[in-house]
Amino acid sequence: MMRSLPLLCLLLLPSLGHADGRVIYRCTDATGAVTLQNAPCPKGMTEEKKVMQELNTVPMTAAPASAAPARVPAPEPAPQAAPAKPSVPDPQPDAKRLPPPDLFQCITHDQGKYFTEDSEPAARCVPLRTVGLDGNPQAGAGQACEVKHDQCARVPDEGLCAAWKQRRDAAEVAWRFTRPENADRNKAEFERVQRIVSEGGCGR
Repeated sequence: MMRSLPLLCLLLLPSLGHADGRVIYRCTDATGAVTLQNAPCPKGMTEEKKVMQELNTVPMTAAPASAAPARVPAPEPAPQAAPAKPSVPDPQPDAKRLPPPDLFQCITHDQGKYFTEDSEPAARCVPLRTVGLDGNPQAGAGQACEVKHDQCARVPDEGLCAAWKQRRDAAEVAWRFTRPENADRNKAEFERVQRIVSEGGCGR
């Protein structure tokens, strides 16, 4: 009967400890049997008292339902700036452009026409036909010529650009279809006339 008592006490221990609490008594009788109880030991038994710390339990609460993430309104697209127009250099005022130099249109004795920057008409020695004393052209001796001057007139201002362009075209032909020994000189003349046309506001 005494051997079963400690077992019975151990079985009752959880309910006793739960009912009263923190102090547990360890009782040992003369035979060495150990009894644990929540009341002081009977007389004649060795008593050991121990204070047990209760476990503080935290009641479990239902986890709050996860709130739906707040919808952040999408930022409105910034108004797009109008594409910058490509900068176009201001055209040079006509007042600042150098007008093309004067040009003269000349006509030769045989109705040939050309442009020149020289205001003085060119003189040409036109060959003459010689005859003998008897009037026979086959018996003519020596050579003779007649000096004739080209007829030149200044090109009006409104026609200068057109005249300079014609002269440029003629200079280009003279450069591209010349003999090799004259190529450099004729090319330099063409480039000079081309600059006059461009810088004089005559366009292409």
